[in-house]
Amino acid sequence: MSRIRNFHRATEGTAAIEFAMLAPVLVAMLLGVVCYGGYFWLSHSVQQSANDGARAAISGLTSAERATLAQSSVTAGLVHYPVLDASKMTVQVVEDAERMRVTVVYDASATPFFLFRNILPMPSSQISSAAVVRLGGY
Repeated sequence: MSRIRNFHRATEGTAAIEFAMLAPVLVAMLLGVVCYGGYFWLSHSVQQSANDGARAAISGLTSAERATLAQSSVTAGLVHYPVLDASKMTVQVVEDAERMRVTVVYDASATPFFLFRNILPMPSSQISSAAVVRLGGY
């Protein structure tokens, strides 16, 4: 009977119980930091690819030449962004009389950063970025 009375004063194993309660929260936070960091890295790389494509396309003389220059610049620039896969990327060039818009869409669903999307609330795996340049004189 004395063991039952002394049970509420026992301190053995409290660290293990506290760790068991806090470990899932800590692991979820660390996974969130890694997954969102990877998402931001991918997003920044896609935006830079769109910027590079728009910068290269501005030198074209016709719409078709600008679209070709943008596509080839984005594809050639993937050497500098090893996390991006050319087969999962689409480049679209749309222009009007004053501006040209280069849009790069990347499907990041197969990247390791989206492995835990069922556990963590992640943004869309379709990353879309655009760069706009003005055509003509200033």
